[in-house]
Amino acid sequence: MTPIRLLLVDDDPLVRAGLSFMLGGADDIEIVGEAGDGSEVAALVAEVRPDVVLMDIRMPTMDGLAATEALRKRPDAPEVVVLTTFHADEQVLRALRAGAAGFVLKDTVPAEIVAAVRAVAAGEPVLSPSVTQQLISQVAGGGPELDRRRRALDRLDVLGDREREVAVAVGKGASNADIAAELYLSVATVKAHVSRVLTKLDLNNRVQIALLVHDAGLLNEE
Repeated sequence: MTPIRLLLVDDDPLVRAGLSFMLGGADDIEIVGEAGDGSEVAALVAEVRPDVVLMDIRMPTMDGLAATEALRKRPDAPEVVVLTTFHADEQVLRALRAGAAGFVLKDTVPAEIVAAVRAVAAGEPVLSPSVTQQLISQVAGGGPELDRRRRALDRLDVLGDREREVAVAVGKGASNADIAAELYLSVATVKAHVSRVLTKLDLNNRVQIALLVHDAGLLNEE
C-alpha cells in the first residue's frame, strides 16, 4: 500500500512535533514536510506533493483560511483538513466553503486525527451534517441567511431532478451505497451523478455540496 503523503502546517513547533510523533507512527502515513506559516504552503506543496494537508487556521503571516483558498484553486490540489480550537467558528466555515474536506480540534485524540487523515485521503468528508448545520446556525443568521438561501437555490437550479436528489442525499451525509439503495440506482450511477453535481456547481468535494444544500434549506423540507 502506498502511504498517504501528509504535510503539517502550524506556527507552533511543539504542535508540529506532537502531530508528527502521533501521525508518523501510523504505518500508512508518511510526513513529507512541515511548514510554520500559510505563506510557505504553495511552494512546499509543489515540492513534496502531499495527498493531505493538516492546516492550522490561525497563523501570523498567512492564516490557514487564505492558504486553503489558494491551495484548493490548484488543479492538482491536495485535500485539506483544518486544525482549530473551536467547534463553531466563522473561519472554519469559510475554510470548508473554500474546499477544506473537514476539520479536527487540536485536542482531538490521536486515533481520531489519524482516522480523519485516512478518510479525506479516501475522498470522504470528516464532519457530519449535524456539525455542518451547527456551524451554519452559530455563525450566521438574519437577513444574510435569507440572501444566502436565495443564492444557494439559484445555484441548485442548474441541476436536473435526479442530480438534485443526489445532492440532498449528500447533504444528509449518505454514502454512495446508501444513496444507491434509496434511489434504486447502481453505485456507479450515483458516483457519476455526484461528479456531475460537482462539475455543474463548480465545487470540489462533498462537504461543499452539503454546505450548499444546507444553505438552500432543503434539508429542513424533509
